[in-house]
Parts: sequence; C-alpha cells; structure tokens
Amino acid sequence: MMPHQANVAGNIHGGEIIKLMDSTAYATARRYARTNVVTARVDEVEFHLPIFIGDLVICTAQVVYVGNSSMEIVVIVEVEDLETEGKKRALTAFFTMIALDKKGRPTKVPELTLETEEEKRAFEEGRLRYERHKHKK
Repeated sequence: MMPHQANVAGNIHGGEIIKLMDSTAYATARRYARTNVVTARVDEVEFHLPIFIGDLVICTAQVVYVGNSSMEIVVIVEVEDLETEGKKRALTAFFTMIALDKKGRPTKVPELTLETEEEKRAFEEGRLRYERHKHKK
C-alpha cells in the first residue's frame, strides 16, 4: 500500500481496500460466468485489522453461491507486514455479482459444483443471505 492511499496517520482508507475487493470479486465472477458481470451488492464488510502504508495486501475470492444470474463471492483480504513474517486476515466481505449478456441484461450462470462439506455449508449460508435480501425487497 502506498502513501497516496492513506490518511495522515498512515492508515489505508477503507474505500481503497473495498475497491481492491470489488476488483477481485469482479475477476472471480467474470472467470466463473464467462461473461460480463456487475456488482449488485456488498454485504457484511468486516474490518478486522488496520492496514498501513507499506503493507502487502493479498485479496482472494471464491464463488460460494449462485442463483439464476447472480453469484455471491466471498472476498478475503490478508495483510502482510513485509518487515516481519506472517499474514493476518484484515477484511472479509460478500459481493453479489450479476452476470450480463451482450445486451446488458441478466443472464444465467452455471450451477456451482459443491464437493466438500465446507463448500456445501458456504452455499447454504449464501442461499440464506440471498433469501433474506430477497425478502427485504
């Protein structure tokens, strides 16, 4: 992380990290759906640790739930102080991405293959979040 991304105390702005997370969610969803995608919602952003100038930020993501045209992507941000050893989880969030066809309309995404118990649990949790948000509308 660079100085222009931080406040005067050296803490990286949350928006800078969320932008990285959104880009990571986009790449993950785009790769999964093999079509253009857009962000529809960011849910449950949790800041676990501050991130400082000079820290290495590592974003990873995984598709955890799919609906008809929507995908829920969990994005995990780890931070590594390059002067010490070890990584720590700094942020997590769930991004809902919508697959779009060439005309910009929602399009069907492939079914998610679930192999492990952890993947099945994450899918069910994603389904419950999806239903909760659907109910709010």
